[in-house]
Amino acid sequence: MSKKQSNKSLISSYPNWFYLPAIITFGIFFILPTISSFYYSLTRWTIFDATFIGFENYEAFLSDPMLSIGLKNTFIYAVLTSGLKTIIALPVAVLLTSGIRFKGFYRSVVFFPVLISTIAIGITFSMMMQPHTGLINVALSSIGLPMVDWLGNPSLALYSVVLVDVWQGLGIATVIYMGGILAIPQDYFDAVKLDGGFWIKFRHVIIPLVQNSTFTVIILSFIGGLRSFDLIWAMTGGGPGFASDVLTSIIYKQYQAGFYGLSTAGNVILFLMVTILVFPLKAYFDRKELDV
Repeated sequence: MSKKQSNKSLISSYPNWFYLPAIITFGIFFILPTISSFYYSLTRWTIFDATFIGFENYEAFLSDPMLSIGLKNTFIYAVLTSGLKTIIALPVAVLLTSGIRFKGFYRSVVFFPVLISTIAIGITFSMMMQPHTGLINVALSSIGLPMVDWLGNPSLALYSVVLVDVWQGLGIATVIYMGGILAIPQDYFDAVKLDGGFWIKFRHVIIPLVQNSTFTVIILSFIGGLRSFDLIWAMTGGGPGFASDVLTSIIYKQYQAGFYGLSTAGNVILFLMVTILVFPLKAYFDRKELDV
């Protein structure tokens, strides 16, 4: 091989070296911990040693009587948070991309909760939702409405956390929708001006042309709902009783009790569950995108 050919080969392969930092980072912070988790889920381990016990951790985790409650609450939480964010964020994004005054300020207000620590939000709302002294119930009482035990009522606790989650995550969903709306060519809006008002524009232009944004919001919100832990733990700790326990809080309680192998098996099950649910959903949305 001539020197000229050697230099040409080196130049053509040079850009591939840019992948190396990402590959190393991905391997260290994702591949290795994932493989380690699968291994340690098959052991009874402590910080100092690990004893291989096969699938005993999985059998114990799947036979936990609280698992059915945790799975049900996890699905309810994921479906409600993703659905509400999708339904609310689109009209908010339409409003914030319209010609209203001070829309820069309103955009900041909608996005601001995203910037706050989830734990801080959980603690703040748990105080605001206190049955007798909380700001929300004080406000309800001042206008003659009955006070509500938002977090102490087993029938309401999970749904109260859902509302706070939607409030905090609405900013991300709105930004995704705003990007989709602003990417629509103005010609489409000009064309429907002759056919009708806002509803025609919303129904026949915005909704179809932000379909990809809708898929993105649903996927991200659904994954976040399945994996949610910090807000639930900060507001209810899985209570009252086990009313708001989700899969992640059950795993954490097992870790607190010193059952490290058992909690690791729970994490592996959660990882597999998210993968099994999300990949078919994403594949379905990808096919729908091709049909647009």
